[in-house]
Amino acid sequence: MQYRQLGRSDLMVSEIGLGSWLTYGSGVEAERATACVRRAFEVGINFFDTANVYGRGAAESFLGEVLGGVDRSSYVLATKAYYPMSDADRGLSPAQIRKQSEASLRRLRTDYVDLYQCHRYDKNTPLEETMEALSELVRSGKARYLGFSEWTADQIAAALAIPGVERFVSSQPEYSMLWRKAEQVIELCAKEGISQVVWSPLAQGALTGKYKPGSPPPADSRAASKTMGSTMGRFRDDDVLAAVQRLRPIADDLGLTMAQLALAWVLQEENVASAITGASRPDQIDDNVAASGVALDDGVLAMIDEALGDAVGP
Repeated sequence: MQYRQLGRSDLMVSEIGLGSWLTYGSGVEAERATACVRRAFEVGINFFDTANVYGRGAAESFLGEVLGGVDRSSYVLATKAYYPMSDADRGLSPAQIRKQSEASLRRLRTDYVDLYQCHRYDKNTPLEETMEALSELVRSGKARYLGFSEWTADQIAAALAIPGVERFVSSQPEYSMLWRKAEQVIELCAKEGISQVVWSPLAQGALTGKYKPGSPPPADSRAASKTMGSTMGRFRDDDVLAAVQRLRPIADDLGLTMAQLALAWVLQEENVASAITGASRPDQIDDNVAASGVALDDGVLAMIDEALGDAVGP
């Protein structure tokens, strides 16, 4: 496993991270989920990402239990807030940041998180109030650093322009061969010392090649799951799946699995510190971590773009 510095922080994160959206605490039974986390440690993953809304607290509670007894300094723990936790609890007001951060720390069974992230931008709260509350969280020692997810360049710049507040060190966008919208903010983030920790680098499993156009998904796959497959959207469209199948000869020629090719592609961007992956089985973690350190030359990158063609999103 190779590691990269997270923005202008002193955190070193594994190039492959482990996330818990739709999986731990809800979509994957506890014994298998525990095996995945333990395997992640064994192969060098040190970056674990979650959010209060994942399973309405269940993912955080699961991680709090399975990480209990593990040396706290040996891993980087990230969580998020914004989405509704009840009819009355949502957003990034100072009151909500204080309430949700305290609840997250209780569920995670820790005194602090390494990275506290705005899960989305809160248009209903003045940005200055959000940034002051987040800064208070850092200065109290309950979070070491701050990040955001899916903010626009204008929103990022506005936060950076506020004087006297803590600065962001990470951005968490969706980013993969099939979805490249994050490239709209990478130049700004790189200039400002903000790294990307990207989610869905495998396009929710579509880039593994396991889904074939015109065929039902494998019974044990995310797409076949009622709880995990409903969010895949266009990544289940036959034209997209057909384009993904055109990547197979490229991966084979390089001696890579399809997942390894997709993760290596994301990691070619220097501003990406970690690719956050999901896993329902330990062998998936073994497959994913083999992408760390893989270099793709310009010729391979061009072949990938040609193979995917119009299947690539913005």
